[in-house]
Amino acid sequence: MVTMTPIVIDGNQFTAITIALPKTNFMAITNEKGYIMCGALDVGLLNEKLKDRGIIAGRAVGVRTIEQLLEAPLESVTYEAEKYGIEVGMAGKDALLKMI
Repeated sequence: MVTMTPIVIDGNQFTAITIALPKTNFMAITNEKGYIMCGALDVGLLNEKLKDRGIIAGRAVGVRTIEQLLEAPLESVTYEAEKYGIEVGMAGKDALLKMI
């Protein structure tokens, strides 16, 4: 099952996407500029092989719900995300606000 839910953080619109998979969930929260995602995100791939795309993204591990993804500290971020002040250890919702 795929679920898309609008989320508002400090008056800013984002979209939460959850895909229920066998024994796990895939989760992401996005806007037109970038996204944060569960542990399935391969930040190394984005930084190395897809560097030319300039993807703004962060990864949180050990999360099982969208609410946890918003609160969890980011375990890794792309080089492009760092340019926007998004850092490892930052809460997901704070990283999203830097993508405004």
